Amino acid sequence: MLIDTHCHFDAGEFADDRDVQMLAARQVGVARIVVPAVCAGNFADVRACCARYPECSPAYGIHPLFVARASDDDLLIAREWLAREASGPLPPVAVGEIGLDFFVPGFDAARQERFFVAQLKIAGELGLPVLLHVRRAVDQVLKCVRRSPVRRGVAHAFNGSAQQAGEFIALGFKLGFGGAMTYAGSTRIRRLAAELPLDAIVLETDAPDIPPAWLAGRRNAPRELLAIARVLADLRGIPLPAVIEATGRTASALLGVSA
Repeated sequence: MLIDTHCHFDAGEFADDRDVQMLAARQVGVARIVVPAVCAGNFADVRACCARYPECSPAYGIHPLFVARASDDDLLIAREWLAREASGPLPPVAVGEIGLDFFVPGFDAARQERFFVAQLKIAGELGLPVLLHVRRAVDQVLKCVRRSPVRRGVAHAFNGSAQQAGEFIALGFKLGFGGAMTYAGSTRIRRLAAELPLDAIVLETDAPDIPPAWLAGRRNAPRELLAIARVLADLRGIPLPAVIEATGRTASALLGVSA
């Protein structure tokens, strides 16, 4: 089945047509959408989104680009929220989106790492996988993960080397591929998508961000997951149903989600 392992469907970009976009996603066969939070302030929005649409499953965490405005109290809120929701009607499927981002100018690497390590600890304590943000920080993320008890999750929007991909896989992680893979100029990502073990790959849109090539500069949406899957099938030279079945099986086993 088609599973979007990373989609910010609660985002304001969908405020005017969220119902329309969900219907469009259903029509192309998207069976499950994982909606990760980015800060404690949007935990409730993520939960409300998942309560409204049965296809959506929540993840809660503090994104590295939001740690500058976060406090230690937010880490306590995150742990309490994750633990409480685990026994509720919409249990979180992961801790996320968490990680490191050394791309945006002015980043505070030490502060990002402190929040990341703390959330890895929470994930380990609660037995949850993690959704990892790794932009321009793959080696540093790997370093933190190796020192943590967490051995399940997704390296979201993976853009590292084959060696780094192998290290994530050896640690028990899957690699998220989405819109970036659809650009002809993304030679390294496309080569990895074609050559990595298929059972190490999961699909994602990161909507409304990282639009595929046919939407360059415009809003991305979960309905694009089918076309993204088709690109992966073409790169690997295998039938589209094989990609949908394999990536769906992998995501379902990892995150404990189903149609």
